[in-house]
Parts: sequence; C-alpha cells; structure tokens
Amino acid sequence: MDRRAQGPIITTLACLGLLGGCASPWTTDAGEALRRSVAQTVDRELAEARESPAPAPAPEPGADPLGFSEERLRELDEISGASSFGAVEPPLGPDLLGQETRIASISLSQAVRRAVEQNLSAQIARLDAAATGADLVAAQAFFDWTFFADATFQLTDEPSVVPIIGAVPIGTGFNRSKSYTFDAGLRRPLTTGGRFQVQQTLSIFNNQSPGRRLSPDPARTATLDLSLDQPLLRGFGSDVALAEVRLARNLDRAQLEALRDELLTVVTETERAYWRLARAHREAQIRTRLLERGVQTRDILRERLSFDVRPAEYSDAVAQVETRRADLIRAINEVRLASDDLKALLNDPTLPVGGEAVLRAADDPPGSAVEVSLLDSIETALARRPDIQRAILAIDDAAIRETVADNARLPRLDLRLAATLTGLDDSTSGSFDTLGDGDFVDWLAGLSFERPIGNRSAEAGFRRARLERLRSVVAYRAVVQGAVVEIKRALRAIDTNRRLIEQTRISRLAAAENLRTLLVEEENIRGLTPEFLNLKFQRQEALAFAESAEVAARTDYATAIADLARAMGTALERNGVTLRVEDPGDARAEPRDDDAGG
Repeated sequence: MDRRAQGPIITTLACLGLLGGCASPWTTDAGEALRRSVAQTVDRELAEARESPAPAPAPEPGADPLGFSEERLRELDEISGASSFGAVEPPLGPDLLGQETRIASISLSQAVRRAVEQNLSAQIARLDAAATGADLVAAQAFFDWTFFADATFQLTDEPSVVPIIGAVPIGTGFNRSKSYTFDAGLRRPLTTGGRFQVQQTLSIFNNQSPGRRLSPDPARTATLDLSLDQPLLRGFGSDVALAEVRLARNLDRAQLEALRDELLTVVTETERAYWRLARAHREAQIRTRLLERGVQTRDILRERLSFDVRPAEYSDAVAQVETRRADLIRAINEVRLASDDLKALLNDPTLPVGGEAVLRAADDPPGSAVEVSLLDSIETALARRPDIQRAILAIDDAAIRETVADNARLPRLDLRLAATLTGLDDSTSGSFDTLGDGDFVDWLAGLSFERPIGNRSAEAGFRRARLERLRSVVAYRAVVQGAVVEIKRALRAIDTNRRLIEQTRISRLAAAENLRTLLVEEENIRGLTPEFLNLKFQRQEALAFAESAEVAARTDYATAIADLARAMGTALERNGVTLRVEDPGDARAEPRDDDAGG
C-alpha cells in the first residue's frame, strides 16, 4: 500500500484503538475482522483518488474572444461590473418604524467571529459539552473512596430464663446492660470489579445484671475488619468494571465533536448568509442603475412626444420603467431579508434582529483560484470531520458493550476474603493495644456460584450487542460515503463557478460594449425609431442580466469554498477560529487498575 494512502487508515484505526484504553475493541478475532472492515471502507473510497493525488489543474483561460484593448476594457469596467457601483446607492426607503434606514457595514471576519462567540445554537452546544463533562466526572466518581461512620447505643432490660442444676439456679432472671458501638471505615469499588472495605469498630459493653459478673466489666472491644469481595468470572476485570466510565468518556468526546460540528455549521451558514447579503446588495445596485437608465430613456421620449415619438412608444417605455421599479422593490426586500438572516446568526447585542439597521457586506467575494485535490480533501475529512469522529466513537461504544455482554454470559463465581483483628480490655487504649498485637485474628474465605439454566437472557444480550457493533460499522461506512459526496459536490461547485466567473465576465463586457456602442449611435442620429428604443431597452436589460450572472458566479464560488471547508471539517481553522477544549487528563482522569491497589 502507498505510504501516503496509509495516513487516513492509520489515523482512523489509531483513534479506534486508543478510545478504549486497556479495553481495546480489537483484542478478539471478531475485532480484527471489524478493523479490516473499517480499513476496507477507507481504502475503497480512496482507491481512484490515489491514482491522481495532485490537485486538478485550473482551467487555462482561452483566447479573449472580444479582442478589446486594455483601454477599452477599462472603459467598459467603468460603466459595468463590480468596480462601477461605487456611487450607486439603492433607495432602501423607510424601515418598519417609519425612519430612515441605517446601514451597518461588516466584514466577513467580523461576522464569523461574532457568530462563533454569540450564536445561540453554539451557546447551547457549549452547555451540552459542559454537561457531558460533568457526567464523565460522575462516572469516574464511582471508584472514589467512601467514608462511612455509625454510632449506636443500646439499653437492654429483659427477663431471662434461669437454668437450675441440682436445685441450684445458675445466673439471674434479669438481663440488664448498656452498650455503645462506634464504627468508621473506608470502602471503594475496584477496577477489577470487586470491592475492598476496611472498618474500625469500638464496642463498649457495661453489664448491669444483678448477680452476674463479667471480666472485664465494662468490656471494651476494638476490631479491625478487612474484606475483599471479588467476582472471578462474571463481572471480573477492568473491561467490565470501567465500561461505564469509558462510555461516559466517549460520550464526552462525542459531545465535544458535536460542539465542533455545530461551530462548523455556524461558521459555514454565516459565510453563506454573508455572501447572500453581498449578492443581494449588488443585485439591488444593478436594479437601481437599470432603473435610472430606463428613467433617462423614458424622459427623453417624453420630451419628444410632440416631435417624433408616438404615445404608444412612450407608454411602452413607461411600462418598462415600472417593471424595473418593481424588480428593484423586490431586490431591496431581499437585502432586508438577507440582513435579518445574518443578524439572527450573529446574535450581536449591538445589532439585534428586532433592530432595523441593514447590514452591508464590506468584502467582495474572492476571485483567485483554489486548487485542492480530491485525495487531500477526503483524507482531511477522515481525520477532521466531527461526524466521522463520532461514528468512530460509536464503534468503540458498541465494542465496549459487546465486551460487557460477552462477560455476562459467564457463570457467577464470587470470592470473599475477610480478616478481623480483635482486642479486648477494660479500657479503650488497652483494647486498641491488644488489637495491635495481632494475637486474635479471625479469617474467612468463601466462594459462591450461580448460573442460570439455559442462560438464554445473557446469550440474547450478547447477540444483540454483536449486531449493534456490526451496525455501527455500517453506519461508519454511510458517514464516510456521505462525506465523500459532500466533498465532490463542493469541488464540482468550485470548478463550475470558477469557470463561470470568466465566462460571465466576458458576457458582461460584451453586453457593456453593445450598450456603449448604442449610446454612441444615439448621439449621432436625429430620430429615435421604435426599433432603436426597443433595442436600447433590450441592451440595458442584457447588461443587467450579465452583471447579475457575474455576481452570482462570484458569490456562488465563495459559497462553494465555504462548503468545501465544511465538508473537510476545516472551516474553523480556515476562518482563524480556535476551539479551546479543556484537557481531560487530570480533571477527567480514568481510574487505573493500580489506583485500587490491584
């Protein structure tokens, strides 16, 4: 296999192998088959791309079909295209409050930064990520030491049976005593699946029964109990004991990937909304200038009504102008709608959605060529896309659950070991002294066994867990395929619109030249024929259409670049956004086997 092609496979499998720590999902033959299946998924999607790893060359610009001089091109750019709209201001009119519309200019970098910081969906995703971090800590806290303490007092005053031997009563008919018991200790679940407990007890017994004497009295008994309960088959080992912790860790990581996914969406949607706003503003400028040109032509006709213009010709010009005015009204409405959509994404308190300020894009869409190879794009997506990372985590979750379900098929065989050291004296210090001597030790060892007949429930659970693991692999394949489709769609959109930019520019220059030529002819003729007026309106419309097409190609090109970054999972880095995530190394450290003294 090509070393370059091994990158995404190694990255994916390394993630899978490290997710479970000691409980790797690839420790069985089935796990090895699963790993090969995942590798084949990556290998299949990259097969053809590996054959041509270099970026596709940018299309070479063909010969200029217009053959215009540099001076003529500058003249045409002055009357058409993006550079000619500097002084054109669309009449936005009054806002919904009846006041003059206020314009607020904003750059793309400002829009992205505000959206990342203040977007409501991004804030919700951050809170969700913080909540799952707390869940992880709670899962790990299961293995923390627990301190416990009890204190009891018992007063006994009851009659008792007195044995009589040879007509001599033995003992007394009353049983009276006072006793105090104080317990304190520590216990902790172990990562081996067992539980360890150490308990210190002090009991004080004061005999008050008449006719009965005890030694010592009062008696103070100190005990130290050590116990270990450990399953030997079902429930044994860190793979089972730490399953919930590892699932919680994966959930925490998945939620962090969900946060990245949401931020990627917010950034991409902000870019799309920004370029939609830029296009709407430019379209409003095009419609404004088209209306102005139509008004000029209409006014010329009105002045010549008594000379050589017929009323029908003038009425046709009026209809043309009013149609253009209606188009301008629609374009202005689109500007306001695009502005509100962008403000909703920004959630900027200085630019509330309820405010009537209209945003204006300060940046022009890029025109430089972007060259990205299909192989690099897919490899980057495999390593960076949050949905792919979550699919990998889902595979690991399924492998963890399968391990637990497999262990649940075993019989229950539990071991219990206990030792009790005892000290007795008439004083508290003396009882603890004798306890420390270790002369009196009780030992306990026991085994308990249990196995359901048929074991059908555990076997069914294992089959379900195995099917869920296989399903997670299929889901991973679906996510990878979806990512490849998104990347190819974005790359094709980039290539298409990159070609359209040049073609629409030529079309716009040709339309501008047609209109310029007509205006020169208009200055040199005495009479305006209906055909000439109709041709003038047509060429004005043709130029506006060509300008709109060029604007659409440029904004669609910028949008396609943003979509590609989203598909690759690099939209944050591309826009200079750094996602700072707290390292769970200390605060969320996973319990280790040696933490329990195992």
